[in-house]
Amino acid sequence: MNFKKINAFLHLWLGLGSGLIVFIVSLTGCIYVFENEIRGLYEPWKFVEKQEQPFLLPTQLIRGASVVLGKQQPNSIRYGAKDESATVSNFDRKAGTSLIVYVNPYTAKVIHSEKKSRKSNSDFFRFILNGHRQLWLPREIGKQVVGVGVLTFVILLISGIVLWWPKKWIKSIRDKSFKIKWNANFKRKNYDLHNVLGFYAVVFLLIISLTGLVYSYKWYSKSVYWLTSGGQPMKEFSRTLSDSTSTLTYQQANVDQLYSKIMATDKAEGMFISLPAKAADAIAFTVYLKAGKLYNANSYTFDQFTLKPISDGSPFSGKYEDASVADKLRRMNYDLHIGAIFGIPSKIVAFLVSLISATLPITGFIIWFGKKFKKKKKTKKVYYTGEGNPAKRKTPWKTAPVEKIQVEELV
Repeated sequence: MNFKKINAFLHLWLGLGSGLIVFIVSLTGCIYVFENEIRGLYEPWKFVEKQEQPFLLPTQLIRGASVVLGKQQPNSIRYGAKDESATVSNFDRKAGTSLIVYVNPYTAKVIHSEKKSRKSNSDFFRFILNGHRQLWLPREIGKQVVGVGVLTFVILLISGIVLWWPKKWIKSIRDKSFKIKWNANFKRKNYDLHNVLGFYAVVFLLIISLTGLVYSYKWYSKSVYWLTSGGQPMKEFSRTLSDSTSTLTYQQANVDQLYSKIMATDKAEGMFISLPAKAADAIAFTVYLKAGKLYNANSYTFDQFTLKPISDGSPFSGKYEDASVADKLRRMNYDLHIGAIFGIPSKIVAFLVSLISATLPITGFIIWFGKKFKKKKKTKKVYYTGEGNPAKRKTPWKTAPVEKIQVEELV
């Protein structure tokens, strides 16, 4: 068996084996691309009237949200753009639940509140995300199944290019490889949809798949960093700790002080603040320098008592402009995966290629099914009769489909 046959064999059976996984992951990813934009259409509490004045301090937002939080201590605050509401949240890691309070960042007035659960599928986009990450299976099982499916899909994309590659670059073959013949029969159109659309989407699908594998396998994540850093090992994110032996006490006003200092130096278009819940916890700020993009951000962590800067040395720590190439690529990973790297234009591309990806298992199955169960036309031998010597004819007898001939009596 030569290389081409082995490649075709792998493409066929790996495709049939992973088809359902690829379909679900692709379709859910396609829907999830525009989560923020779609939510904005039916969640009006996410927006406020833009005002030409600075946002209130974190402690002021906490006081406003306390009417909903009650005795629950907030552990995060999120500021958005000038026309977006802020959120004050309490997240319970053990239960996987969170209480989110939306407040006006200019007045601290409560606009809306909601409870969410990581395990619940009650929210539409949480349902979609659970399907995308774990196929609605238990997390540990589903995550592995998705990881294997995506890894298989990468092999399918590479083997598909090998199968697609034209034998000769003449015009007739180029047309078959790059164009869909819309006026052809169903089988030909289906083949073109699989072959041609798969080719046009392959580079983008490889980017989406390879960035997705970063979240599935630690060995893969570390290997990618090692390659992009020129052989340097990646230091994984670890929880930075405050000096719990300090004689000082934590004050919420410390967060205000740090917030004001950061706002004076960074041109923030959004900010996420992680508040300490225990004596060992630190105060962390993620400052988004461009709205809608997560990678272009500065990350700062401070001791909750002394307010001294501390760092875990991971790719996400520190200023974006000071990060190495490998660290910047790692920060870009999520935005590349969801297509947010260049804003709406790249999201549209991610949406379209994910939609194409969802069709590939279907069109591929139809191709295989048509070949596997193709009906063979019945033929019957027909002898020439009547005048003339059959032996002198070039074709004394031939075969033809039964439905297209008229059987004559032999003489």
